[in-house]
Amino acid sequence: MRIRISIKLKFSLFLAAILLLTVIVLSMLVLQGIERNQRVQVEGLLSQQADTANVYFIQSINEQSNKVPQTFLKNKGEAFAKQLELISGQPVVLFDGSGAVMGRKAAAPPSSSIKQTLAYALENKTAYLVEGESLYYLTPLRAGGEQVGVVQFYYSLHDHQVFYDEIKRLFISIGAGVFVLSFLLAYLFFNSFARSIIKLNVTVSRIREGQFAVPDMKRWDELGELGAGIAAMSERLMATMRDKDEEREKLALAVRKLSELDRQQKEFIGNVTHEFKTPLTSIKAYLDLLDMYPGDEELLTTAKTHIAGETQRLYEMVEKVLQLSALEKYDFEYNKESLEIRSTIETVLDFLKGKMEKFGLTLETDLHEAYMEADKDYMNIVLGNLLDNAIKYNRTDGRIRVSNVVRGNEIVIEIADTGIGIPAEVAGKIFEAFYTVDRNRSREHGGAGLGLSIAKRYAESQGGRISIVKSDGNGTTFQLTFPTQSR
Repeated sequence: MRIRISIKLKFSLFLAAILLLTVIVLSMLVLQGIERNQRVQVEGLLSQQADTANVYFIQSINEQSNKVPQTFLKNKGEAFAKQLELISGQPVVLFDGSGAVMGRKAAAPPSSSIKQTLAYALENKTAYLVEGESLYYLTPLRAGGEQVGVVQFYYSLHDHQVFYDEIKRLFISIGAGVFVLSFLLAYLFFNSFARSIIKLNVTVSRIREGQFAVPDMKRWDELGELGAGIAAMSERLMATMRDKDEEREKLALAVRKLSELDRQQKEFIGNVTHEFKTPLTSIKAYLDLLDMYPGDEELLTTAKTHIAGETQRLYEMVEKVLQLSALEKYDFEYNKESLEIRSTIETVLDFLKGKMEKFGLTLETDLHEAYMEADKDYMNIVLGNLLDNAIKYNRTDGRIRVSNVVRGNEIVIEIADTGIGIPAEVAGKIFEAFYTVDRNRSREHGGAGLGLSIAKRYAESQGGRISIVKSDGNGTTFQLTFPTQSR
């Protein structure tokens, strides 16, 4: 199992490690520099003291009558050592060429470390030994280019060590303060980066869960650009999801429509077959009767009348079925023009005047001049089908009233009859193809339930609406509404 470590903790630990390492390395370098500088100063000072001791040694020998260096060391060694202490200001121990102490006696025998360092110095080399806060500097004492002894200078390192320790304490305290202050400042600075990264991570997680609302990141660096990129990506994803949902809804709607069209097509075919079969059956029956009774004049007259009526019914039915089928399959390019609605209605009424007289119907009109933009042929079909229904389903010696009026930006046309009426429970179905309220009455007058369906579709194709205003035992009133044409 992998342990998740927060980026804030990573930033903090990394920052603390870097700052601590920087302070430690810097302190060590400075302290090493101080230590090296102190050593160089001490070595320089003691080197000068060694040169002074050799010069003074030569001068002291030259002042003597016996100028033998070994004899001088043996006889005047102690006095010479005292003089060197006065000149150098440091304790001095003088050794001859064999390593024996000449002059002042040491307070204690030389330690093993000093003996080793002395042996090195007796080889005509300068050496020094540090023991605690004491430095022992041993340098050859020469005369005439030959080593005759060794001078040991004692130098106290106490002051140097105190200074070094004080600097070390200062570095520790100052370094700790600088570390804490730098860590706090850097933490605040890097914390803003960490917050931005965490914010981006939360945003990506929300997008992964389907929440595309992205908060704004007010940064002017690469993180800000990344945030802007994620926001743009989120908007594109949101737009894509919306488009996908819309396409899914459109597809579902298309599937529903196709299913409905399939149902309607099957129902349409069934209705057409049924409606066509009835008049064909009647025609075939009369033809069979004529074959059986060819000499019956009365039957021949009756058969001709019925065959002619059924043939006309078939003709009208085929014409309306073709109109309805074309409406469902094709998008027509309508030849719209400016129509004066009063003259258009009067033309259709003149065409149907003979049929109204046949049924003894009275026509009442209240027509006014008004203009609309529509296809003239289709408007004649709409008006003709509604008026034909008003004639077919009217009572004998009934009335038909046609009126129009302009209301606001609309032309309202009403066609009222005094017929059998339409029951309220089926009012919503009368605009469906092949639906008839009274099927026997429809067959009697040649109706197949297509007129209102065609009228509704043609009216809507012209930007209009058709509805039932009133329907009861005293008749039915249909209302047509179309937008007026601006003059």
